[in-house]
Amino acid sequence: MRFLKKVIPFIYLPVILVCLLFQACTSKKKLVYFNTPEAISGSDANKSYNPVLKSDDILSITVLGLDPEAIKPFNIPVTFVSQSMGGYSQGTPTPAGYLIDAEGYVDFPVAGKIKLGGLSRSVAIDTLKNRLKSYLTQPTVLLRILNYKVTVLGEVRNPGTFTIPNERITLPEALGIAGDLLITGVRKNVLVIRDVDGKKTETRIDLTSKALFSSPVYYLSQNDVVYVEPNRAKINSSVVNTGNISLVVSIVSLLITMAVLLKR
Repeated sequence: MRFLKKVIPFIYLPVILVCLLFQACTSKKKLVYFNTPEAISGSDANKSYNPVLKSDDILSITVLGLDPEAIKPFNIPVTFVSQSMGGYSQGTPTPAGYLIDAEGYVDFPVAGKIKLGGLSRSVAIDTLKNRLKSYLTQPTVLLRILNYKVTVLGEVRNPGTFTIPNERITLPEALGIAGDLLITGVRKNVLVIRDVDGKKTETRIDLTSKALFSSPVYYLSQNDVVYVEPNRAKINSSVVNTGNISLVVSIVSLLITMAVLLKR
């Protein structure tokens, strides 16, 4: 009996350790999106979202006018690519277009170099119209960003880089395209990395809070990177492998068997 009393505490210790390894006492508030009590509100910037053109953007620019022959020199053929994932493409080639160089200029037919980098989409259209008025009567300009893409990494179901066809995507939509967060993703500390005037900026977002809707990164900009970090359970699982767990379980089973035999 004395031996049994000494063995039993050692039996309990591995059992407790195994239970701690698998324990995941995660509260509802850490998993449910937008669960804070305040009303949903968006900032004025979000309501009038207008993408800003940046260096390395590739633009589709179509010029329309009253004289079909006069507008021909200002247009180049546009190569269309098939889209996937309901309009969102992943890893597809970029169509031909006008590249904004490092100084923010595009080399436009006849009109020459025009600075569009740093301008919002609507201001860029007005800039092109004003330049083309010297050559055309009542010109109309259609402008699209062909390589508008965002990257979603980390604890999501389908990480990757996604081309966005409509130049307007929210952070929740981007996470949805990537298959949503895994259960091991930290929802309270999602990182959005953005290039602003050539410098990388970092913004942390709590997906469980409705404050997301008034965040400056609620609407993602082209080339934004979204990273979802793993929770503590996922990090611990990289240290504790199934082989170690099986060994602990085997030892526990052996100790229990020995205790039962000694008791008899």
